[in-house]
Amino acid sequence: MFKLFSRKKDPNSRAYRWEMAKQMANHHIRYVTEKINGVDEVIGRNGGLNIRDDEMIVFASSDVIFRCKIDQMQAWELLSKDGVVITAPDLEHGGRERTIIVFYVYYR
Repeated sequence: MFKLFSRKKDPNSRAYRWEMAKQMANHHIRYVTEKINGVDEVIGRNGGLNIRDDEMIVFASSDVIFRCKIDQMQAWELLSKDGVVITAPDLEHGGRERTIIVFYVYYR
């Protein structure tokens, strides 16, 4: 019988997390939001996503606003493919778990 679907990827696997990190790396950021007290607030603008050693770094507004270990990161793309949601312990802010939404710069 013909197999219609490929094997489903496990979002909790190390391979999936590194694949997502490589896919996000080198994207330019339009802005980054975080839900604070039930309201989405912009926490950074104009920056980029990069990998350094085993960490994902979100740089915006001339500062590192989020830094996490890739092996601890959960990430998924927005349905529009215009950005990504990242949840992980933020090493830049004392290891507190945060969820941020990164919106990419759109080029035509």
